[in-house]
Formats: sequence, structure tokens, C-alpha cells
Amino acid sequence: MDRGVEWDFEPTLDRIAALLDLLGSPQRAYPVIHIAGTNGKTSTARLVEALLRERNLRVGRFTSPHLISMRERITVDGQPLTEERFAEVYEEIAPYVELNDTQGRRIQFFELLTAMAFAAFADTPVDVAVVEAGMGGSWDATNVADGTVAVITPISLDHTDRLGPDIPSIAGEKAGIIKPGATAVLAQQTLEAAEVLMRRAAEVGAVVAREGLEFGVLAREVAMGGQLLTLRGLKGVYEEVYLPLYGAHQAGNAVCALAAVEALTGGDEPLDVELVRQAFAQVSSPGRMEVVRRDPTVVVDAAHNPGGMEATLEALHEAFGFAKVVGVVAVMADKDVDTLLDLLEPVLDEIVVTRNSSPRSMTAQELAARAVPLFGEERVRVVERLDEAIDTGIALADAEGEFSGTGVLITGSVVTAGDARHLLKADGV
Repeated sequence: MDRGVEWDFEPTLDRIAALLDLLGSPQRAYPVIHIAGTNGKTSTARLVEALLRERNLRVGRFTSPHLISMRERITVDGQPLTEERFAEVYEEIAPYVELNDTQGRRIQFFELLTAMAFAAFADTPVDVAVVEAGMGGSWDATNVADGTVAVITPISLDHTDRLGPDIPSIAGEKAGIIKPGATAVLAQQTLEAAEVLMRRAAEVGAVVAREGLEFGVLAREVAMGGQLLTLRGLKGVYEEVYLPLYGAHQAGNAVCALAAVEALTGGDEPLDVELVRQAFAQVSSPGRMEVVRRDPTVVVDAAHNPGGMEATLEALHEAFGFAKVVGVVAVMADKDVDTLLDLLEPVLDEIVVTRNSSPRSMTAQELAARAVPLFGEERVRVVERLDEAIDTGIALADAEGEFSGTGVLITGSVVTAGDARHLLKADGV
């Protein structure tokens, strides 16, 4: 059934709200932790899920976009729906979708997936749903749910054609997930974003918890395979928490997840520190600063906007300290490509420009035309196919010698990260 493409949508909740009414409002069958923001949403969702599951709760998680399989977006108990269950959920709601269509409310692609997730979670049933907004917040299909806790991860410029040209506009859209009586967990924000979020919280009477004020990362040190954290939550301090994810941004995601779960549980008692340690020690976030090969070390990261790329490059320097870095880069044509290249230029010794599997991908030749003025022709390799580009990047690193300290960074898009993981046969979702 053709529902159009995911990135083509109209800003209204009418269609999805009408469909969910026909389905019996499954999004109201369980408490929801709703997550919006520009960067870090999926990682934060996985961290929240890990904490909740460690408390022996059955958790549904809805995230987007996927890296390899559409089924990754809808998980129960940490596992994507099986192919059979995914098809079954679609078939169960299809008659209601068709009925909605006949009433002049033709459901779009992302709305259909959102409805499937809410229906699957209600049918399981789950104890808690962790729901990531697809784009924005106010008009995102997921916003038919009223989150008991609303988490806003760091806001920066992205999707400016849809969400607005500046930070206040984008923050205003994302603030729409903060509902009356909810707890708003706010990651560290720029002043202009924070002002918008605080205004929204005041308007709807939400309780506010801000990173750096009501909670935060007290200490952080690099550890083998990740970092060791001391976190101050809303109800207590949690020491010696190992997180197998790289970068200060992931520490921020972790403490936001911690605060969100504390807020959901109510009361004044902190979470059991061993529970927090166990949960975070086993968390993963595929495609986010993920090592997919050694000798040479190949890191895959889904950074696709300036804020995300800045965090990635800081984490790359801190965690790996490569003497040289070869980049394999494929980006979407509608992104801020020039700023991404500006950020990469001081870090990459050589760049292999290519394209990913999306029809929205910038061609290798177009990307090269943007890169050459910054990097110079001698540092730019143009390879049309991503698989060959990865081989080229690894060969360039190998040519430096086994003890050169040269690494490979594959980045530029979630699709690029997903394609690379598939090609390099990385495990897990």
C-alpha cells in the first residue's frame, strides 16, 4: 500500500487521531515517556528502556529512522517485532486505515508506523512505552500520546524547511510534547531554546527538571570501551556507573534517561544504584560512535547535522585519539552539507566522498564539488558506491601501517550508518 514517502508530511494530527480513535485509543493504555529534540533521541530512548527493563517492566520502544530493517522501529522487551508479528499488526489495523481513508483522512507513511507501534504495545501489553518523536513535536504523529514524562534532548538547527529557520522556532515545535501536568526533563540547551521550553512548561503547568540544575553529570572519565560516570539524578547520586558509549553527549543522554525514569516512578526514593549500573552497563546504541571493525579501527556514526557532528568529533578525539583519520562520508542533499564539511575538514586527513542508498542522497560528484574547495583535491577521493568507498577508506588507513594510529570514520547520515553496518555485518539493532 503506497503511503508516500516518510519525509513528505502535512502538519496535522487529525488523521492519526481519527485512526487511533477507531482503534480504541491504544496510546492511552500505558504511561508514555515521550522524547523529542534534535540529537540524541534514539540513544536516550534506548537508555530509558534499559533502566525500565532492569526494573522488570515490559517496555515498548518506538524510534526512527531505522538503520537496516523497518522492524527495528517497534520493539518489545528490547527486541524488534518479528517479520510475522510486524505483518500481523499491519493486517490487524489495515481495515481501520482503509475506513479512515474513505472518510477523507488518508494516512501517511509515518502515521501508519506510529499507529502500528501504539497498537502493538497495547496488544502485548506493555507496562511503559518509550516513544521518540519523528520530526519536531507539536505536529509529529507521536504527539497524539500524552507523555507522563517529556524529554527534550539538545536542540540545534535541522529540518529548517519544516520546523523553522532558527532555534526558537524549532524549540517551539519540539516543546509541543510537553503536556499539562507532565514532567519535562530538559537536556542542556542554548539560552534561546531554554527560554522557549520553559515558557511552554509554565503555560501548561509542567514540572521542570533541567540538566545542570536539578540533575546532571558530576564526573566523567574515559574508560575501556566507554566511560565511567557519577550522575546526580532527581533523587540521589549514582557513582561508578559504567556506560559503554563514547562521548560527553552520551553521558548527557544517560543522565536525562535517569531523570526521566526517576520522574516516572514517583516518590522520593532514588533508584537502586546496582540497578542503574546493571542497566547502563549493557546498553548499546548501534550506529552511534560504534566500532564495527578493528585493525584498522572503523567507527560508524549517524551524525547528519552540525550539532550532531560536533558531538561526534569531540567524542572521536576523546575516546580514540587517532593520529590520523580517514573519513568516508555520504550525506543527504537537503542537509547543511557545507557546515558538515567545515567541521570535518580539520579532523580528517583524507575524505572519501560517496553516496548512500537513499534517493535523497547527494551524489558523490556533488559532494566532491563541495569538499574540494575546503580539503584540496589531493585529500578528496570520489567513489560512487558506498561499499567501494568503505574499502577505499580502509585501504588508505592500512597503507599508513599497523602502528600508525590511523582510524576510519564513516558518517554523514543515519542511512549511511545503516548501510555501513549492513555492509560490514555489524551485529545487533
